[in-house]
Amino acid sequence: MRYDAIDPQLFVRNRQKLVDLLPPDSIVIVVANDIMPTNADGTMPFKQNSDLFYLCGVDQEETALVLMPGAKDPKQREILFTKETSEMIAIWDGEKLTKEQARAATGIERIEWFSAFEAMLHQLIPQASNIFLTTNEHMRAVVAVETANDRFIRKCQHRYPLHRYERLAPLVHRLRMIKEPQEIAIMQRACDITEAGFRRLLGFVKPGVGEWEIEAELIHEFVRRGSRGFAYQPIIGSGKNACVLHYNTNTRICQDGDMLLLDVAAEYVGWASDLTRTIPVNGRFTPRQRDVYNAVLRVVRAANEILRPGNTLMNYQKQVVEIMEEELIGLNLIDAKEAKKQGPEKLLVKKYFMHGTSHHLGIDVHDVAPPHEPFVEGMVFTIEPGIYIREENLGVRLENDFIIGKDGNFDMMGNIPIEADEIEELMAR
Repeated sequence: MRYDAIDPQLFVRNRQKLVDLLPPDSIVIVVANDIMPTNADGTMPFKQNSDLFYLCGVDQEETALVLMPGAKDPKQREILFTKETSEMIAIWDGEKLTKEQARAATGIERIEWFSAFEAMLHQLIPQASNIFLTTNEHMRAVVAVETANDRFIRKCQHRYPLHRYERLAPLVHRLRMIKEPQEIAIMQRACDITEAGFRRLLGFVKPGVGEWEIEAELIHEFVRRGSRGFAYQPIIGSGKNACVLHYNTNTRICQDGDMLLLDVAAEYVGWASDLTRTIPVNGRFTPRQRDVYNAVLRVVRAANEILRPGNTLMNYQKQVVEIMEEELIGLNLIDAKEAKKQGPEKLLVKKYFMHGTSHHLGIDVHDVAPPHEPFVEGMVFTIEPGIYIREENLGVRLENDFIIGKDGNFDMMGNIPIEADEIEELMAR
């Protein structure tokens, strides 16, 4: 099999944690994402609603989960609706989950076909006072297309206008920000697959190679090791492209003397990893490239010391910016006297380091969490500072994934080469 099977007890625990947060007389309803069209009769690859996947692990369309812990009939307290396989579906697309398979994968005893979903809801919703529905409340979300859950909310409110509607997102976000041991193990597997891809590249990159060829090497290594591929759109930027934060066209030929920024990582069983490395295309850092590289690496290590329980993301970012300011002064990019005069916005620093240092990681690459929640043990964060000197066509970013621990953080990518000397040595082989 491509993936190791996930123990359904992970999803059983996730649902129970959610149920424990619900007020009396509540019902939770989460539906699967749509299969999105492209042009003509084409479709995009299916991407499941992350909250639904977190609660049951089912990765197919036309799926709905209903939780109603106070239902009088115990058989109605937890129901999963899945798509039934027809003869045409079996021939053209392949069979969907059987009820037995869905039961084994999710730990949910009652499985119904999706065609029974609306009729069953009409039995259940009148018994409830509070209806919890899911919306995309990620701070960075820009939602231009109506989702299946948006459509369901509108329909549900029209049919049951006098119920009390509640947001599921704050509850699930709070749960998803602290990872279960099984999630950690899956994410470590994604990190290990990412390591294999990066090591493969160190023997491949050289002047004259296309950024797209590097992308091809990575997808080959990721998929052959059981991943479905990239956890996000790969950023493979050489030369001036390394200074474009979300560059992903990957069309340039790498030149001798370039630095190559690689923000590339694998997913595994639906969970993400997130890696960034910056390497010299010709295998040797110039003195200037090495100085900038080592400055960024020092910031990574300093950030790891303050990404600790009790700190908050906002305060942490301010601390990292102070550390980065000293590095930029040392690189003669900003003047020490001018730095002392600048206000709290630190605009001199932001000219060269304009993004956040860390984000939650999980089912989503930029995983959900309450924005002002203090760091606690069991959270997984990236650490990814960068220095981007556009006037020199030189951009360096480094990124590893860390589990916050009680006595210290664990670097899930600690085996992936990061020291400049080691990078040079491996590229020379």
